[in-house]
Parts: sequence; structure tokens; C-alpha cells
Amino acid sequence: YGFPITSLREVNTLMKAQHENIVTVREVVVGNDLDSIYLVMDFVEHDLKSLMKIINRAFEISEVKCLMLQLLEAIAHLHDNWIIHRDLKTSNLLLSHNGILKVADFGLAREYGSPLKSYTNLVVTLWYRAPELLLGQKMYSTNIDMWSVGCIFGELLLNRALFAGKSEMEQIQILFRELGVPTEETWPGVSELPMMKKVNFKLKEKP
Repeated sequence: YGFPITSLREVNTLMKAQHENIVTVREVVVGNDLDSIYLVMDFVEHDLKSLMKIINRAFEISEVKCLMLQLLEAIAHLHDNWIIHRDLKTSNLLLSHNGILKVADFGLAREYGSPLKSYTNLVVTLWYRAPELLLGQKMYSTNIDMWSVGCIFGELLLNRALFAGKSEMEQIQILFRELGVPTEETWPGVSELPMMKKVNFKLKEKP
């Protein structure tokens, strides 16, 4: 019985993360049996994923600049307050009719600190998941959000996912094919990550 810990964590995070470009919690409503909790938030008309399907074109450069500025300001605010979102993607970015972007869905968000703690690497939707997570890294912080931001940036420009694998292994293969296989010279410590020890990646490195 009682509230799910993820719900309590989400409420706590949203209360700490108030910003123009982050969804606003207006009220917290508890169910009759005290086993459910409801967050009352502002209504926002669209999410970017659905909107891109409706308009069926890539955003104009000026539109991308406006959207990315708002996204980066929101993420900077989160990181300044020691919060990592851990599930940034276009379907979690809401857009109002007057062009205000709001970051939503804080169900996976966590506060972090220094020194870093070990977290699960099974976070972030696959297409937006940083390579260190795919390779089994459990000590991470804001860098995983910034990888997701880069993937979103590419998606807004191309009107398609930047790296669209169907499984974790395929996602790794796509990243290594496009960006090159990391080495100790380009990524110190990469050879010690769990997946790098398990799999012998023999893709040709890009020049």
C-alpha cells in the first residue's frame, strides 16, 4: 500500500524544477484509497513527435533555433538544480499554440550529486540513449541528457530519428557505423564497459 516511489519522486522533482519551459504542477490530488496520486498540470496542445507527423516536414531553421533555445534553457535549469531527466525525446516535449516548449514526463528523473552514484543504465528511450548507457555504464550524470538533446536536434532538422535501431545491439552498431568504433584514445575507459568486454566490435572506423 501507499504511493509508488516513482510517483513521489516525480512530484518532488517537478516541485523543485519550476521553470517556464518545464511543465507546471498546479495541484496534487490523492485517490480515495490513498493508493493513487494525480498530478494536475497545465494543458498544452501538442507534443513535438505528434506535431511533426501532422505537419509532415522538417522544421524551418528559425523554428529549430527557437525550440532548441527553449529546450536547452530547460535542461540547463534542471542540471543547475542537480536533476537529470533520463528520458528526453520529442514525445516528451510539449508545444503550446503560442510556441512555448515545455519538458514533460519526469517519471525517470533523478537528483544526482558529487561523488556520482551508480544508477540503472536501463533508462532513456532507445533512439535517444547515450552510447555509455548502451555499453552498460552505470555511473553517469548530465551527459546522458545532452546526448538525447543532440538526437532531438537532429530529428528536428531531418524530420526523422537520427539513430533508429530496433534493439540495443542494433543501436550500438548504428552508432559505431556512423561515428566510428571508440578506442581508449578517443574514449578513455571505454574498453572496461560491460558490453565492450562481451562483444568484439569489428566495424570499420570512419576516417
